Amino acid sequence: MTSELKTADIDLIQRIIPHRYPFLLVDKVVDINGAASATGIKNVTFNEPHFQGHFPGAPIMPGVTIIEAMAQTAAVMVGVDMDMADKDLLVYFMAIDKCKFRRKVVPGDVLKLDITTTRGKAGAKVWKFAGSATVDGEMAAEAEFTAMMDLPS
Repeated sequence: MTSELKTADIDLIQRIIPHRYPFLLVDKVVDINGAASATGIKNVTFNEPHFQGHFPGAPIMPGVTIIEAMAQTAAVMVGVDMDMADKDLLVYFMAIDKCKFRRKVVPGDVLKLDITTTRGKAGAKVWKFAGSATVDGEMAAEAEFTAMMDLPS
């Protein structure tokens, strides 16, 4: 039995997670394989507010925003799998482990965020994920993170 991979465009993303400009950090989520894995896409543009100060004359995407983009991808993946559109899902970091940064991410880059669930199932509050962020196949960042899903009653 094979299942069709799903995709979340920006409209569905905004129906699942509450993040908005300037903190919505994923443009599309593709290859959603249930709650097992997914890939987020972030088009990095110079118009993002953090580039004004990080750093003037040498804009670099802050590492913490790369990890946040991974977490948003994971939340969308779980939200699609659990049919959480328009249901006020909130997700909170509990831990970030084994976080490493390998290359700068700059305006013009397309950040590919590959997420795999390492622990969690429908109805569970605590989930663990492994994520990697790449640009043109080159590792930019990787991390493991734990999140709590605040499921609406």
